[in-house]
Amino acid sequence: MERKNFKRSIDDKKLYYERIRCKSLCYKYNSISPDMVGTRLELLRNILGSTRSVYLIEQPFMCDYGYNIKIGENFYANHNLLILDDSEVNFGDNVLVGPNCSFYTTIHPVDPKLRQDGNNTSKPVIVGDNVWICGNVTVLPGVTIGDNSIIGAGSLVCKDIPPNAVAAGNPAKVIKFIK
Repeated sequence: MERKNFKRSIDDKKLYYERIRCKSLCYKYNSISPDMVGTRLELLRNILGSTRSVYLIEQPFMCDYGYNIKIGENFYANHNLLILDDSEVNFGDNVLVGPNCSFYTTIHPVDPKLRQDGNNTSKPVIVGDNVWICGNVTVLPGVTIGDNSIIGAGSLVCKDIPPNAVAAGNPAKVIKFIK
């Protein structure tokens, strides 16, 4: 789902309160002792759009709305995950996300007047099954990462990555394919 010319401002009270709700839940999640696993998972279920039965996101974790995020079975994200979810962000099954990773869906206009007016678009991010995203990776709007792929540490993913690929760099490029 792509949103177009969607004005973001405090004047849009519904979206403002949805963001405040989500950020309040993230604050609570990030403040809970790590040994309170049941409470942590319950808070994540209240934040995220959908979850399966086995998943864990290490603290701290931040997102904008939460309800646009779907995670598959056996999902694990290390510390400091940031998801700006103006559009859908979907993670498949058996996904590993390293520390300090960011997933962005919002695109701001090039025209400064349009930016000043709060206009933007957003495009979904899709991560397939059995994907390993190493630490310090940023994934930009509209990107799909194919099944069984690996994204190397420190990469900026600004274009689709095909299935069974190892990609790395800034911008991320396919280095080799997994047999």
